[in-house]
Amino acid sequence: MKYKKEIIQAVLFIVTLITTTLAGTEAMTAKAFFFAPEPFLLHFPDDFWQGLNFSLPFLGILTCHEFGHYFTARYYKIKTSLPYYIPMFLSVFSAINIGTLGAVIRITGKTRSRKQYFDIGIAGPLAGFVVALVVLYYGFTHLPPFEHIFSIHPDYQQFGKNYPSEVMRIPKFMNGQLVLGDNLLFKFFKNYVADPNLLPPNFEIMHYPLIWAGYLSLFFTALNLFPIGQLDGGHILYGLIGKKNFNIVSPVIFIAFAFFAGFGLFTIEDIKNIGATGYYQSESDFFTWLLAYVLFLRICFSRISENQLTSWVLSLSIVVVQLLLTYIPSIASIQGFSGFLPFLFLLGRFLGIYHPEVEIDEPLDFKRQLLGWLSLIIFILCFTPYPFMQIDFAAK
Repeated sequence: MKYKKEIIQAVLFIVTLITTTLAGTEAMTAKAFFFAPEPFLLHFPDDFWQGLNFSLPFLGILTCHEFGHYFTARYYKIKTSLPYYIPMFLSVFSAINIGTLGAVIRITGKTRSRKQYFDIGIAGPLAGFVVALVVLYYGFTHLPPFEHIFSIHPDYQQFGKNYPSEVMRIPKFMNGQLVLGDNLLFKFFKNYVADPNLLPPNFEIMHYPLIWAGYLSLFFTALNLFPIGQLDGGHILYGLIGKKNFNIVSPVIFIAFAFFAGFGLFTIEDIKNIGATGYYQSESDFFTWLLAYVLFLRICFSRISENQLTSWVLSLSIVVVQLLLTYIPSIASIQGFSGFLPFLFLLGRFLGIYHPEVEIDEPLDFKRQLLGWLSLIIFILCFTPYPFMQIDFAAK
C-alpha cells in the first residue's frame, strides 16, 4: 500500500486524541469511564467532549515538540518520519492516566555533525516549551471560581475556603490521592501570575485541564532535556562540550540521578525495625528486596563500561553509601523519588548514556552555545524532583 506508513501515523494520532480526551475527562471530573459505580461513572459521549480542554493543549504542545525535531531534520535534508503517537489508556488501573506515552519520530538519515545533532535536539524542547508557557499563562490567568471544586467534590463544601488544609488531614479524602510537586517555573506562575484566591492546591490541579496539561508538558520537557546519552539534552550537551568531556559528564550525571532516585528505599532504620513496626517482616524479606535493588542497578549500569565489574562496583557502592548516609539523622529523613527508576532503566539499558560519534566534530558557534546553556537553564526551571506523590496513610 502506497501510503501505509502515513495511514498508520494518522490512525495512531486519532486513537491518541481519543485516549487523551478520555483521560482528560476523567481527570477533570474525578470519575471513570470503566469499572466504577454509577455515581462515579462517566457517560459516553456526553462527558467525552469535556476532555478536549486537556487533550488539545497537551497534544498541541507534544506536536510542536515533535515537529520542531522534524522540520529541523528536514532543513538539513536528513530523512525522517512524521510523528508516531503512542496511545495509552490506563483509567482506574493507575493513579496517573494521561492517555499517551508521547510521540516519536524516526530519523533514518545520517546526522553528520555536532551542529546538526544540536539543532535537531534543541528544536523540539524549545518549540514545546514556548507553547507550554502560553498554555500555563492562559490557564493560571483564567482560573474558574473557587466554588468550581465543589462541583467535583461536593463533600468539600462543608469546609468552605479552608478545604485544602482540612481535607489534608482526613484519610477518606486523601488516601491514594495524587499530589503534584513543584518546579521553579510552576512556583513562579503560582506566586506571581495566578489569583491566590482562585488557586487550587497541588492535589486538585488535575481538575484544571490547562494547568494539568502545562504541568505535564514541563515534566516531559525536563525529561527530554536531561543531559544524558541520546536524549535531547544529551544532544545539546554533546554539541556544547564535545565527545571527550561528554563521555565524562554524562555518566556522572547518570550515577547521581540513580543515587537520588533510589535514596531512602533502604535505611538503617528499616534494619532496626525488621519484624516489629517496620516495613519488612523478616530479615530474608529485607535482604531479598535489597538484592533485587542491587541487581536492578547493575542492569542500569551494564552499559556504562565494557568492563562488567564496573557495573557491580557502582551498584554496590551506591547501595552501601545510601545505607550509611541514613545513619545521619538530618539526612535519614530525606527521600529520593523512586518513580524515576523506570526512566533510569530505560536510559541505562536501551537509550544509553553515551552519544554516537560524528563525522564533523567542530565546536558550535557563539549563538548556539548561548542557546545551549539557555536550554540547560530551562531544564533546571522545569525539573521537579518529586513530580508525582501518592498519599498513603499506612505507608512506610
